[in-house]
Amino acid sequence: MGFIGGHLPEIIIVLVVILIIWGPGKLPDVGAGIGKGIREFRKASSETHDAVMGTTSPPAQPVPVVAAPAPAPAPVQMAEPVVVPADATTHQPTVSG
Repeated sequence: MGFIGGHLPEIIIVLVVILIIWGPGKLPDVGAGIGKGIREFRKASSETHDAVMGTTSPPAQPVPVVAAPAPAPAPVQMAEPVVVPADATTHQPTVSG
């Protein structure tokens, strides 16, 4: 069954009543108003649908962040001991004699 289905007589009666109430001069304005109302209804319906779907949809699974492995620490090298000559603390030349 299509949109009109078996309801053609009822639709004709409604259209005749509308024609009687508003007259033929107002029908374009009435049609424009009805069209505007339908567009606003569809817009509000889609906004509501988007808002509901945005709040009820499960959150996206976060992508696990894999950290780069830390580089291995450099081996600790012991510093060689500093050899200080006995006369280096006095800053005087060594007298040999």
